[in-house]
Amino acid sequence: MTSSVPRLVIAAPSSGSGKTTVATGLMAALAARGLAVSPHKVGPDYIDPGYHALATGRVGRNLDAYLCGAELVAPLFLHGARGCDIAVVEGVMGLYDGAAGEGELASTAQVAKLLRAPVVLVVDASSQSRSVAALVHGFASWDPQVRVGGVILNKVGSDRHEALLREALESAGVPVLGVLRRAAQVETPSRHLGLVPVAERGAQAVEAVAAMAAQVSGGCDLEALAGLARAAGPLPGGLAPWTPEPLPADRPTRSVEKSPPRVAVAGGAAFTFSYAEHSELLAAAGAEVVTFDPLRDEELPEGTRGLVVGGGFPEVYACELSANEPLRKAVSELALGGAPVAAECAGLLYLCRELDGLPMCGVLDASARMSERLTLGYRDAVAVSDSALAVAGTRMRGHEFHRTAVEPGSGAAPAWGMRAPERRVEGFVERGVHASYLHTHWASEPGVARRFVERCRTS
Repeated sequence: MTSSVPRLVIAAPSSGSGKTTVATGLMAALAARGLAVSPHKVGPDYIDPGYHALATGRVGRNLDAYLCGAELVAPLFLHGARGCDIAVVEGVMGLYDGAAGEGELASTAQVAKLLRAPVVLVVDASSQSRSVAALVHGFASWDPQVRVGGVILNKVGSDRHEALLREALESAGVPVLGVLRRAAQVETPSRHLGLVPVAERGAQAVEAVAAMAAQVSGGCDLEALAGLARAAGPLPGGLAPWTPEPLPADRPTRSVEKSPPRVAVAGGAAFTFSYAEHSELLAAAGAEVVTFDPLRDEELPEGTRGLVVGGGFPEVYACELSANEPLRKAVSELALGGAPVAAECAGLLYLCRELDGLPMCGVLDASARMSERLTLGYRDAVAVSDSALAVAGTRMRGHEFHRTAVEPGSGAAPAWGMRAPERRVEGFVERGVHASYLHTHWASEPGVARRFVERCRTS
């Protein structure tokens, strides 16, 4: 049964300990054994799930108690884990780190408790020996509801170093389930917003995931890890998998037109940030979802009635995006004609007049540029203008993560009013366009997808 799917959470004392290497390598190693592996990531991160998908052949899904609410974490997990033999959940930051000032909210520890899943702690042991026991003991005993079922020692220097670490950990009461040596070949390149996405690396990403799998297979006890996952037991009774299908009370009473409205969703290397549930919600609302690549396609999909442009790295591909003048013109004509357009972060930049001096779509009277300042964090927001996504007053939680700035012109209304951590307005609502820096997870407010598709039908 899905509610009893074996599951593990891969966590760490801090960022940079090797969670992504271990989690991705474990997913790939288990998949190579013929298991159907369900990949998950705690938090809002879009990049790690791309590596997870490459490792498992399944869509990587996020579990974020801030964006979606704690009550949706287990249902979303069950939705992603349908038909799987085992699930691996990669944590975020340190095990107990969550939304700033919100206690355990959105932490790996909270998700582990919500899933009743055992935790495997990945420890960077490169600069310690006996102290590792104190570290592991502290993390294992901090919250009695968090079950640390094992530890994987990463960046171990030698056989002697390994022996010292194992001897120390005998007193901590937490079994060592793996030892990984330093291996530069499994490191993945980073830039200003984290790892370089899979879509940009091609064969290099495939090689990196294979190297991770080989390292985990060679250094970890896969049988013991699978046994720990099986010990997770069932989730609380009464939980059902999340579904993108609307409840009967939310279904439209009138007949749906024979040809569903076509919604074009930007993809490719420049626009890799999207949650799988968004397209699922659009399809469940009656849309035909078609993906296109703004770097390669010179036209929008034929018959496009609505456009979704999510996050990514348009600043990296600004020259190529600008050079694709036919598509920029098509996007502009669609938006200026009143069609619904939903754009987040990178999508916002693409709709501006220019990005770092290069012409973009010109849908918005605004100019974008790279900035030295990193904007990062969760946001509590409320829609301040009626739009194709939401009516004014709709409250949603989101996440900002960018090193760009937008200088607005005039004419557009703001999209969001930020309630926390600071009060301000942000984004653009004009004609059918809703564009902002805020990344949201539509599973928390599925009405936005239904509203968007309905606007596509009537625009």
